[in-house]
This record gives sequence, structure tokens and C-alpha cells, in this order.
Amino acid sequence: ISWLLFASLFCQSSSRTRTAECLIILSEAGDTSKKHCTMGGKVLIFLLLQVATQLCLSENVVTPYQSEPFWLDDAANEENADLVDWSRHPCRRACKDDEPPMECHYSFHIEQYYAMSKACYDCPYNRTDCFRPHCIPADGVHRPLVVVNRQMPGPSVEVCEGDTVVVDVTNMMHADSTTVHWHGQHMRASPYMDGTPMVSQCPILPGDTFRYTFVAETPGTHFWHSHVGFQRGDGMFGPMVVRRQPKRDQLRNLYDYDEHYMVISDWDHEMGLDKFLAHYHGSGDNKPPNLLINGFGRFTELTERDGVAGLMPTAVFDVKPNAKHRFRIMNAEFLNCPIEVSVDNHTIWVVSSDGRDLEPVEAKSLVTYAGERFDFIVETNQNVSNYWIRFRGLLDCGPAFTKAYQVAILRYEGAPDEDPEEDVAYDLPPMEAMNMQINALNKGTETKEILSIPNLEALDKDDAANTREPDYQFYISYDFYAKDNADFHRKDLYGFHQVRQKVGTPQLNHISMKMPSFPLMSQTELIDSSAFCNASTVEGCETDYCTCPHVLQVKLNSVVELVLVDEGLPYDANHPFHLHGHDFRVVAMERLAKNVTLEDVKRADREGRIQRKLDRAPIKDTVTVPDGGYTVIRFVADNPGYWLFHCHIEFHSEVGMSLVFKIGEHEDFAPVPQGFPRCNNYKPNPMSYPPKSTSSRNKNTVADPSENEINHVDEKVRSSIANWLPLILSELRAASSTGFALMGSPAMIAASLLLVNGLVFAF
Repeated sequence: ISWLLFASLFCQSSSRTRTAECLIILSEAGDTSKKHCTMGGKVLIFLLLQVATQLCLSENVVTPYQSEPFWLDDAANEENADLVDWSRHPCRRACKDDEPPMECHYSFHIEQYYAMSKACYDCPYNRTDCFRPHCIPADGVHRPLVVVNRQMPGPSVEVCEGDTVVVDVTNMMHADSTTVHWHGQHMRASPYMDGTPMVSQCPILPGDTFRYTFVAETPGTHFWHSHVGFQRGDGMFGPMVVRRQPKRDQLRNLYDYDEHYMVISDWDHEMGLDKFLAHYHGSGDNKPPNLLINGFGRFTELTERDGVAGLMPTAVFDVKPNAKHRFRIMNAEFLNCPIEVSVDNHTIWVVSSDGRDLEPVEAKSLVTYAGERFDFIVETNQNVSNYWIRFRGLLDCGPAFTKAYQVAILRYEGAPDEDPEEDVAYDLPPMEAMNMQINALNKGTETKEILSIPNLEALDKDDAANTREPDYQFYISYDFYAKDNADFHRKDLYGFHQVRQKVGTPQLNHISMKMPSFPLMSQTELIDSSAFCNASTVEGCETDYCTCPHVLQVKLNSVVELVLVDEGLPYDANHPFHLHGHDFRVVAMERLAKNVTLEDVKRADREGRIQRKLDRAPIKDTVTVPDGGYTVIRFVADNPGYWLFHCHIEFHSEVGMSLVFKIGEHEDFAPVPQGFPRCNNYKPNPMSYPPKSTSSRNKNTVADPSENEINHVDEKVRSSIANWLPLILSELRAASSTGFALMGSPAMIAASLLLVNGLVFAF
């Protein structure tokens, strides 16, 4: 009985992939009871067996918070994920030394939604209405959204290093597919969980649920976001923080509180797809008019009503006086809009970037690009009051275009609930006052008064990436090219030089990435490597438009150096590049001129004019390149698989500004999870149909392999029951004639027999 109870609990707490193992345990329990149990034990175990088997087959997900006061309403089930206060998740805790890891379950429901919906009631005139469940106020402008659990940002995933994260993502959108990428997590043991469509997985179709399961092994500040289309720009993103145990936290003595994160998003007032189509096929722009901080912001003041100003709420960060507070910035932007961040009357100490710790550096401001993360510490040593935290957009959000900016409030404990007195405008404070700046726009190591990324020093020890000579060196140049890209400039119809609305094509080494029709990681048997391309296998791409699966292959555990070259034509842009599955050392960065050629950079390298700073080079997974300059990065290719490398500006990556690294050979890859979704083109030639048949045995069906295994084990359980059930029934009849004490009265005997027979019928 103890064995069976254990099996029941094991089954109830297991995922579908372990159901077959559960059923085997149960069938063995049944066989054991037949051999060793008394008559009463056999009856009891038979009844328990039916219940346990149904638990095994029910696919229920038991989450660690179901027994705790975690849900906001009484319906504690997955369908109410949008009513959960995810900030109270038990995995969001103070990490302790030698504490065993937890398994952390989340439910993400993806759906199209609306900003300033009826859920917002009288927001902003009744300020509390702006914080009602399901109210997404944004900047007060009505527009469609794509969000998780009717929140923006979506649920925060805050765990400790080593925890297992389990997220059930259900696509509730009407027609669009989706995935979730866990930006900053390397997925070393679970590469199929990276969330990159057609690289690590098939897109999640409407109505489907995909379970992401991975160990949070990369500590630090990260975030999650959609990796399909422009959904990140429509609101599908959220914070992710992986904290370390105190003895492993190199920064622990530098701060008193670690409570605040800032998710920055550039914000438009139309869907990302609509903006993309208008820009690439018409005369629409690609400039975001506004910014949001943690989903809040102001754009224009709404009409005053009954003496109440129509001011939208801003993000507020409550702090204690005379303390050191750690802030975590996550840049979830999707357009070309670097952000300058500063705090009135305070300096900041930058201590980490992209989850990797740095020697602390004092600054007045920092600049962050799409996909980057920075941690900084603010010492609250000013008078008790409210202070503006300022966010100023650059490039496409800069003085020449939309002048997008936003503010949040640093509120000391004891300060009134009101805005700071200082004025707010794009030009405040003056840009020239930002002379102590980190990661400045279009600056490299050539500018001594500015700290560019290579000037920062990692706290992590040197490794093979900066102590070994590279096994591979790839020069990757890029820009916007005047080409007849068939997607936007159909030659002889509306070619690039035939129309007024010209759109340049951003490419890496003059190649546009074309994704395959199936995931490279999970369906390797379909790969035709001759279809792969790179700069060494194709010709004529400098003038012609080339598109193909752009793949660079390297050996496992090799050291790879990338020299990224921004040619600087035809206009100023900064492209932040993100590498999946790895991080890298940033060893050089410089702006040479307003524009530069690949040959200029190669010549400078041959002549020894590109100085690589190897000692304690900072570690990142997202980095920018100065316009008309270069950035040099190095990484150890120690994570086998196919990994995307791409510009993190969505309008650029969606038109092919990316490539894939193949690291190692297919036999080095982790095994594909059982029953993992598959997809591909369907183009039979000639079209054929199976012959009609009246027999159900002859029908062609496509079955999930995991279902077949469960059905097979299911038969084993049935067979086991069939073998020992007659014995139980005969002994029950005998017991009824002698008034068997265990069974009680004749009515009880009859009820027991009916129950047994009913369970058998149901089973």
C-alpha cells in the first residue's frame, strides 16, 4: 500500500513525459498485490489503483503554489493565470547558501488585447483605476496589444540560480503563431527551449500549448520576449532575474536592497506589423514616438476634467534614505532607439551588464541599446524628496526625429505622493552635461572621456575566450544596401531606383537570412547542408540580392573571433547584436570615421592598429557597433547546436539581418525531447491519397509517439488487472456468503461489488 501511495503521488506530480513510467510502476504494484496481499488488501489496492491510474492520465500540472494563498481569486487553476499576482510566486525569494533548488511553474496565456480598455474604467482621472486587474494604461493612447496574462510587462520570472523553470505557454491569439525566447539564458542542457522559431522549435500555433523547461543556470538580469514577428514591440515581453546564493554573489556587499527592475520599451501607437508594412511598402516611418518604463508613461496630457488633470501615471521606485539600492535595467525595445538613462541629483554605479558582473564604475548616465541589460547602484544620500529618473531617446528617437523621452520617479520613503518639481523636457538635462557616460552613442576606445564597453573590467576570471588564440576569425560587415530586394522592390515593376519610397536592405556580408521550413535543431535529418551559404560560398552578392540560410560552422570548444564592421552608409544607425546560447568577451570597439569599408578595417587589423584589450575583458551577450567603426568579440563555442546571431532591431532581423552558428556536429547535440513538435512544408508530387477503407484497422493515422507508448503501457495495466480481477471477485462472493467482517452488511457487499464493476467498466 505504501508503494502504491508513493506511485500515486509520483504520478500526480509528474509531467506528461513521465506518464509511461508512472503506469509501469502502477502495473507492477498490481502484480505485487496479487502475489502478496490478503483479500482485504487486494480490494483496497484495486480501488486505489483505479484512482492513481486516472491521476496519471489526467495531465494535471501541480504547481508549487497551489497550497499557498497565491491566487487572487478562488478558482486556482490555469485558466485564471491572468488573475495571478506573479510577484508573490514562492520562487521569488531570498536565495540562501546550500538551499536545494526549486521547481518553478508559470502559466503564460498569449492573447491580443487592448490598451486603455474598459478594464481601466476612469483612468487616469481616478488614478487607482489605472492599476485595476487587466488594465494596461501604457501612455493613455488606445491601441491593440499582444500581451501575456493581460499584463505589460508580462509576469516577472524571478528565481535562484539552479532552479528549474517550467512555463506553459498557451497561444490564445486568433491567427498568429508565437514563441518565447529567454534572453540571456544559454540553455546548455536544453537547447530546444531557446524559443527561436525554425532554429530551436516550430512556432506555437493558435490554440496550442508548449511547455518550456530549463534550468536557470545563467545568473543575473535578463528578460523574456516573443521571437516571432513584431510581438515584442506590441507588448509581449517581461523581466527575468536569476539571483545567486550569497556566497556566490560577488556584488552582495555593495548594496542593501535588490527590489527594482526597469523594463524599457520604445512605444508606438499602432501595431508593429502595420508600422512595418507602411514603412517597407509605402511612405510610413520607422520612428517610435514614445517610451514606456515598466509599461507606464506619459505622451500628451489628456483633457482636464472636473479640475483633475489628465496625467497618466509614471513608474515609481520607492527607496529608503541613506541606503544603497540595486536597479536592474532590461531594454526590451524593438526599433533603433538607444536610451540614455540618468537620475536627477544622483550618480550611478554600474556593476553588471547582461548578467555578468563588472568592476564598479561611477557615472552620471549610461546608454543602453535594444537587448542589453545593465545593473547599477544608487546611493540615496539626498534630501527626502522625489527625483526624476530620465530616459532620453537617441538616433531614431533623437533630436532629428521624434525626440522621444520618458520619466519615472525615485521616491524616498517619507516623500509626498507627487511629481518632482523640476521641469521635464527632451533637452533636460542638456546633453553636453552627460560627460561621465558609459556606453555612449557612436563612441569607442578612441574617446577617453567616455567609458566604452571594452574599458570596463569583468570580475570573472579570464578564460579561453581571451587567453587562447582564436581558431576562427570571421569579418562580418553590414549596412543598408540599395538592392532590388524582391520583398520590397520588385525589379522592373517598382525597383529600388524606380520609385521615390526607397528602402535599403540591411544584410550581413551582403546576405539576407532565409529561415528553413523546419527547425534546424530538432529535425536535423531534413537538413541539406549544400543549401547553407556564407560569404565564402556565394558570389556576386555585393550587387545582386542574395538570400539563403546563412550558416557559419565551427568545431565544438573552438575559440571564435568576430570582427563586426558597420560601414556607416547611407545614414547613421547603431545595430545591437545578440548571440544566442553563449556570451562573449568584448575586446575592441572604435569609430574610425563617418563611414568605412571592410577593407579599411582589415588593413587596420593587418597593420596592428586594432588593439585588443584581453585582460579582464567584459562579458556580454548583446553589444553595439559604432556607425563607421568596428567591434571585436570573442567566445568559446562550447554549447553544441544551432544558435542565432542577429541584430536586435526587429525591423532589421525580420528582413534577414541575422545568421546561424552551427557549433559541433549533430552527434554532439542533446537528444530531441520525446514527442517534440515537428513542422515542414507539405508539397507531395504527385498528389496522392490513401485508399479508402471501411475498416478502422486500415485507416492511416498520425499518432504522437508518446501517446503510443502510453497506450502500450495502458494495455499492460489492463492485462495485469484482468489477470487478478477474477480472483478478487470470486473471493468477494465467498466473503459475502460467510458475512466477511471486512465487507460489513450485505448492502455494503453489494455496493462494493457495484463499485468494483463500475470502475472496471469506466477504466
